[in-house]
Amino acid sequence: MKNLTKYHGVLPAFYACYDEAGEISRQGVRALTQYFIDKGVQGLYVNGSSGECIYQSVEDRKIVLEEVMALAKGKLTIIAHVAYNNTKDSIELAKHAESLGVDAIAAIPPIYFRLPEHAIAAYWNAISEAAPHTDFVIYNIPQLVGVALTPRLYRKMLKNPRVIGVKNSSMPVQDIQTFASIGGPDHLVFNGPDEQFLGGRLMGAAAGIGGTYGAMPDLFLMLNKLIADKELDKARELQFAINDIIAVLVSGHGNMYGVIKAVLKINEGLELGGVRSPLANLIDEDKEVVETAARLIREAKETFC
Repeated sequence: MKNLTKYHGVLPAFYACYDEAGEISRQGVRALTQYFIDKGVQGLYVNGSSGECIYQSVEDRKIVLEEVMALAKGKLTIIAHVAYNNTKDSIELAKHAESLGVDAIAAIPPIYFRLPEHAIAAYWNAISEAAPHTDFVIYNIPQLVGVALTPRLYRKMLKNPRVIGVKNSSMPVQDIQTFASIGGPDHLVFNGPDEQFLGGRLMGAAAGIGGTYGAMPDLFLMLNKLIADKELDKARELQFAINDIIAVLVSGHGNMYGVIKAVLKINEGLELGGVRSPLANLIDEDKEVVETAARLIREAKETFC
């Protein structure tokens, strides 16, 4: 049986960090990495959706991972998302990630063309073969990718001994139970939708990877503890408070990650820049949204932490 405990707990999805020219900020990446180390999270999911991977070059993503690993190696569990929309570049990122000593690599299916399951499996296995000494995590996010991980495809992928589980961001929480049941004790499921962290954990997820964790890691760490301690009434109350915060984070004109970075500047003093076009940056009218979200996070920490 594999020892997967290093993946258990709260793993924030890492944000893209930009300088004033809109290029990757090495200083920002290091500052954000240290912030997560200081907060005591289990690990990080680097270069995924929250890292704006779709809008970054291969070289951009290498720089981000290199800077994260320079501080976090041996301190945090690192899962590097290496999918690019072609096999060649995905393999290059997988090899690079393994050379840095990440704990696992992960990948969504290719987007745009709707591939048959055997082609998706071939894509994932080619990426995994490029990093033969590294665990592999399937990333299921059908609402964005346009194709869902099916039980049949998951069973096919479990023939690959490097596959340790699924980052499941589909909205039906029953999917977590399905994948947990198919994978058994040698594999795990990461809860994806932040609004149902509690539900996902109760349905069999051993951990969570989420895009809003970084704005409020203290709250998700406490929620994880309440679940472990079986204080489910208080856990539900905290989940509802988190969901109220998320509702504000997504209510601006600008993209949610732009709002989160602005919140982190207020609450934590982090300078992470904006978001990369075509994502929408904040406008003046978003100031109230940012300040409200920042205040709600502070108040929730006072109440629950």
